[in-house]
Amino acid sequence: MNMIFRIPGITLCVRRKCYHVLNISKNLSSFSDGTSSELYKKSVPFVGNISGSVQENPSRIEGVRKEVDDVCCILESGPWGPATENALSVLNEKPQPGLVIGVLRKLKDVNLAVNYFRWTERKTDQAHCPEAYNSLLMVMARNKKFDCLEQILGEMSVAGFGPSNNTCIELVVSCVKSQKLREAFDIIQTMRKFKFRPAFSAYTTLIGALSAVFESDLMLTLFNQMQELGYEVSVHLFTTLIRVFAKEGRVDAALSLLDEMKSNSFQADIVLYNVCIDCFGKVGKVDMAWKFFHEMKAQGLVPDDVTYTSMIGVLCKANRLQEAIELFEQMEQNRKVPCAYAYNTMIMGYGSAGKFDEAYSLLERQKAKGSIPSVIAYNCILTCLGKKGKVEEALRIFEEMKKDAVPNLPTYNILIDMLCKEGNVEDALKIQDAMKEAGLYPNVITVNIMIDRLCKAQKLDEACSIFEGMDHKVCCPNEVTFCSLIDGLGKHGRVDDAYRLYEKMMDSDKTPNVVVYTSLIRNFFKCGRKEDGHKIYKEMLRRGCPPDVMLLNTYMDCVFKAGEIEKGRAIFEEIKAQGFIPDVQSYSILIHCLVKAGFAHETYQLFHAMKEQGCVLDTRAYNTVIDGFCKSGKVNKAYQLLEEMKTKGHQPTVVTYGSVIDGLAKIDRLDEAYMLFEEAKSQGIELNLVIYSSLIDGFGKVGRIDEAYLILEELMQRGLTPNVYTWNCLLDALVKAGEVDEALVCFNSMKDLNCTPNHITYSILINGLCRIRKFNKAFVFWQEMEKQGLKPNIITYTTMISGLAKAGNVFEAYGLFERFKSDGGIPDSACYNAIIEGLSNANRAMDAYTLFEETRRKGFNIHTKTCVILLDALHKAECLEQAAIVGAVLKEIAKSQHASKYW
Repeated sequence: MNMIFRIPGITLCVRRKCYHVLNISKNLSSFSDGTSSELYKKSVPFVGNISGSVQENPSRIEGVRKEVDDVCCILESGPWGPATENALSVLNEKPQPGLVIGVLRKLKDVNLAVNYFRWTERKTDQAHCPEAYNSLLMVMARNKKFDCLEQILGEMSVAGFGPSNNTCIELVVSCVKSQKLREAFDIIQTMRKFKFRPAFSAYTTLIGALSAVFESDLMLTLFNQMQELGYEVSVHLFTTLIRVFAKEGRVDAALSLLDEMKSNSFQADIVLYNVCIDCFGKVGKVDMAWKFFHEMKAQGLVPDDVTYTSMIGVLCKANRLQEAIELFEQMEQNRKVPCAYAYNTMIMGYGSAGKFDEAYSLLERQKAKGSIPSVIAYNCILTCLGKKGKVEEALRIFEEMKKDAVPNLPTYNILIDMLCKEGNVEDALKIQDAMKEAGLYPNVITVNIMIDRLCKAQKLDEACSIFEGMDHKVCCPNEVTFCSLIDGLGKHGRVDDAYRLYEKMMDSDKTPNVVVYTSLIRNFFKCGRKEDGHKIYKEMLRRGCPPDVMLLNTYMDCVFKAGEIEKGRAIFEEIKAQGFIPDVQSYSILIHCLVKAGFAHETYQLFHAMKEQGCVLDTRAYNTVIDGFCKSGKVNKAYQLLEEMKTKGHQPTVVTYGSVIDGLAKIDRLDEAYMLFEEAKSQGIELNLVIYSSLIDGFGKVGRIDEAYLILEELMQRGLTPNVYTWNCLLDALVKAGEVDEALVCFNSMKDLNCTPNHITYSILINGLCRIRKFNKAFVFWQEMEKQGLKPNIITYTTMISGLAKAGNVFEAYGLFERFKSDGGIPDSACYNAIIEGLSNANRAMDAYTLFEETRRKGFNIHTKTCVILLDALHKAECLEQAAIVGAVLKEIAKSQHASKYW
């Protein structure tokens, strides 16, 4: 008797007399993609009563095997369609579960498997058994295609059964092997969505894989799910999570896991303590690492070689060498066999601190204890000597080490690296030859080192020569090789060569990464080829290479510097659109470039957004925001930020002090500016010319000339040379104070110090001389400025025209005025009024009137005094009609002035 239950999309059938489905499920539970004979032996249905005996029929087995092969042959003969379905129907109108499972086990194509699975469901009008569903999931796992996974799991949930442990594990493992970890995570979450219980091993396998790529948040989610499901987690699993969180610098999360472990009555073992010491120490939490070291001893655990070596390494890295030495000696007490790893670590510590005599002494001590130093110990010393630039000593140690250890490939690479850094290519090539003689051949790391260091030493031709000379059969260039050379060529202006190499990289089936595109974009913009830079960005997107935050930050910086302000803003928004969170560098670039473009008033809003987002400001960010506040007039806010910077442990730099001092000086808070100036000096900061110039400008503008002179004197005593801006600040102060003769003395001192005056310098002096009515001398400076090829600005023109006109040199003044217009200059109201007055006083009334009309047409204001002088000149010249017009204009001016005074 059959009982059939119908659920939407599912048909369930329970047979009371035949139990072959259940038996097959049990028989196949451990079977996975076996041979044909194994398959059919385990796929034969068992027919009979519960109490009846179960016997196998060899001929039946052979028949089922043939039937499975026939079905697979039909399925693989062509695309699924009516013809395929008809052929299957002819072969077997109502396929039994054993046949279905056998076919699914043998199929390799997931689409064929799904189509066959659905066809048999329709033909039999019955729901599939659990093993059939599991077999289909196994096909998906083998193909790594999970488009139908959620639907299949949903059907299994409705049917009241779930995937087997083996199937669950296989689904996760297949994703892990192909590095599709996010997909594996989603598979487990889909199972949980349908209330299934993923296998313990599926969780642990995925957590282990995620730990290798530092996906700590996903790991923690899985770990919490395991506990919710009642799985017993181990110390080893806690250790895995703590290691990842600690290495990422997420100390609070790591400590929280430790507390949770202890609250669950787990006893930390020596492996966990070693992990904590190593990981917490490497992220700078040295005191915490010490705490773990002492805690494990208090728990009765004896530190082993790994414990001591890790702790010594942490102390050496933190420049706490004396503590490392004491711990090393403590380890060595009563020890007959020295620990080579601890010796290597301690030797590296001495070398990093520049204590090479102590490092050599430790080598000898190791030999005396009967342990021959390994090549690793010598490589440690050579690495440290390279960092200190002690090339000759490194070569000497290299010769000595051959008595104890055979140099390996890293040894030669270290030597080649330091020689290339020094620009000593010939000796680097000799080392390379020696390597070959020793039976070692340069690998791609060797080549990458040479190309990278040569590019940084600006020896591009040599780097290109090494690249071209690579034997691709022995050593093929990788992405790093191409990246180093592309960046080196681009940085030194050879962007076309860099682009050709980029094309060659793609031709050699190497995929350019985001670092290559960042380099190309930056260097094209740097060379002024912004259109090419934009094209590279578009090409990167077209080729499917997603940008990262660093590339977008670089692109935004380049675009702003190219003057494309709105485009730069758009890229900042694109960072968010790409799913990234703008980092502190993103905000620093945006604020800095907007301040330079004249949008300093936006600093406060952006600073507030940065704080809200939780960005931790670094020194550069503080400097950028402080500069923005100062330039937007919010000097008090900048001062507060300077104090906050100190309390947060960031040492203000010369840029920080320079911004605040300049901001205070510009709003005449000079005593505060000077106090900050003294504070900076007391902190040992090397003050630059910009800060001194800001103070000279500030003191000069308020007439405190003596103090400005004192600042100039101190500047020169410190070995700094005033530039043209510094001199201009002082000259402007002297002219405004009426000390024009003193200004001329300063001007001569400026030239004596080989500082070339610019157009601003001459403008200041011409203005000063015109003020004291020394017009002829002012004209001499004008002529000198023109000889220097300097172009006067509108203020200088106006001053000189007015001065010449007042001095009676109307012909020169008018000629200067006409030349100014012919050179493309646009005279302003003051310039027109000055020349009209000059021409009127020189009895050239009609010329003056012509300019009067031109001034009115251009909409410039005409001064009352100018009208009176012109009216008088027109009357004298008997130009009555023109005089009437000027008179009428004069009345209108008088009326408007009267009206404005009334209001």
